[in-house]
Formats: sequence, structure tokens, C-alpha cells
Amino acid sequence: MSAKPRIAAAALQDLAREILAAAGTPRDDAALWAETLVWANLRGVDSHGVLRIPRYLEWIAGGEINPRPAMTLLKAAGAIALLDADRAPGPVAMARAMDEAIAAAKRVHVGWCVARGITHAGAVGHFALRAAAQGMAGLVMTASVPLMAWPGSRGAVVSTNPVAIAIPAGKHPPLLLDMATATVALGKIMSAKQAGAPIPPDWGIDAAGNPTTDASAVQTLTPMAGAKGAGLSLMIECLASLAAGNPVLAPALRGRKGTNMNGVAIAVDVAAFGDAAAFAADVDELSSVIAAQPRAPGVDALMVPGERGDAERARRARDGIPLPPGVWKQLTDAAERLGVAVPPLS
Repeated sequence: MSAKPRIAAAALQDLAREILAAAGTPRDDAALWAETLVWANLRGVDSHGVLRIPRYLEWIAGGEINPRPAMTLLKAAGAIALLDADRAPGPVAMARAMDEAIAAAKRVHVGWCVARGITHAGAVGHFALRAAAQGMAGLVMTASVPLMAWPGSRGAVVSTNPVAIAIPAGKHPPLLLDMATATVALGKIMSAKQAGAPIPPDWGIDAAGNPTTDASAVQTLTPMAGAKGAGLSLMIECLASLAAGNPVLAPALRGRKGTNMNGVAIAVDVAAFGDAAAFAADVDELSSVIAAQPRAPGVDALMVPGERGDAERARRARDGIPLPPGVWKQLTDAAERLGVAVPPLS
């Protein structure tokens, strides 16, 4: 086996689907879950890809994830919807939440769905793009337990709550901003730990509150841009958790255990403001004008949000998805334990 085995995206998605289905997830939900994970791998966001599957299996076994949820729409009034996700797999819950938001936006031009009691949703840009595929702007946020320092704190106070915004375009692919409120996502530190690689000193702090370059010593992540990232995370907790009537941070800081999470999916019908084709053309023009600006020395191209991931997706769709040997071993061990056939590597 090479240092970094590669596997075709379709084969990896099939493997992920079969593992998740064998663990008790209905096949349609397992397929959606696997699609979300491999979408992240294709775009180079390996921290949110299939390396998460072993942990998800542990959460299923421990009852943290409900593989067969009874999701319930508790409220649907005008633009607003409240979904009880029943601890569904995060991608399953957030796809449903965005579909509810899109349905509301088709009726009243904007939809806002709060999903209560979700689990880890992965790369949330995947759900924002569901709105862009319908010609709408999409915005997704999720809120979880403390994982990130507050400015001046020794340990975790807020979470790495991510936010993603997708904007539909014309000839250009949709613009996609997808980011955590931490300096880096926790998954990137997980990836470094798997690979035994050092990390920059501003990614996380150790148990004493000191910066560290050892991924295995990280106890708490740091917020991006200091107080700005921490404050944005806190606002997401308000919009996702407090609005859902399911606070996460305050109970966790008082000692409650578990992986409680909530999410928000928003869809905006940009055509309600005017000509949708003109809007799409303006997005294309904006992207082109930015790309045409003078570049600093050593810079090959100026990219708008989403372009880097789109380019990586094209490369990995052609060449296969590289997986660290440790991740591949964990996946094959899980497959063998669950009686799932393992596909050949590229």
C-alpha cells in the first residue's frame, strides 16, 4: 500500500453508505450521510470527511446519534419552521431543515428553519448549496458544546460553531463561504493528529492554556480573529439553540455532559428582489472582476469563495481521494466488523 492510498469517490461513497447502513441507518439516510462526507473529501476538507465515521459509529453505539430518528415538524408559520430532529445524523437533520426553509421561501420568499437536537452535521456548506441549487441564497449555522476558548479563558467556553453562505450564480459555480468560527476546525487538528504532523501555535491551547504545536496536546481551540470569532460563535448559539428552546453552552458550562447540538437553515428567494437572471449575471461579473485584479508576487490566482474547493473537487474526481493509511485502516476495520465488503484502492 502506498503512503497515501487513493480511492475513487464513488467507491468511497458506497463504502461509507454501507458501513452506516450496517450500523442501523436506513439506506436513504445512509446514502445522504455518505454523500455529505465524501463531498467534503472531494473538496479537500478531509477533516469533515470519512475520517469521522469511526467516531460516528461510537456515537451510534452509545446512543448519542439516533440512526432511526422520528423527526417532527413542531411549528410551521409563515417563513418560520421548528424541527425536532430527535438526535438524527446531522446531515440528515440539516438536509431536512434546509428543505423546510426552501419550501417556506417558495411560499413567502424567505424560509428560516431551526433544527433542535441534531448531531454533528459535517461540512455545512453542503446544505447551503441545496438552496443555491434552487436559485436561492442559503445560509446554515450549527451550535454545539464548548470546544473553543473565550478571549482570556484557560479552557473551552464557546464552540467552533460554523457558518456557511451559498450564493447562486449563472455560468460561474455558486459562491460558497464555509467556515468555522475557530482559527481552524477541530477536524483539522484531528487530521494532524492522525498524520503525526505538527500544527501552527495559534490553532489551539493545551491544558494549562498555553499555545502548542502538538496536535495531541490540544485541549481547546482558539477563536478566529480573537473576540470577533468568539462573539460570532456566541451569536450562533443564540440563533440556533436559544431560539430552539434547547440551550447548549450554559448547561454544558454548568456541568451537563453529552453532545447536544442545534442548527439553523435559511433560504432567501433572491428573485423576490428583482430579475433572477440579472442577479446571477452580476454574481458572475463580480467573480470575474475580482479574478482580474492585479496579483501580489507569487500568487497564481485570485479566487472567490468556493473556487478552491471546486478545483480540488475536479482533481480528486479525476485522480481519486487520498486517505491517510490510519483512516483507511479504521474504515476497513469497521467494514469487516460490520460485514461490509471493502472496495479496491485506485
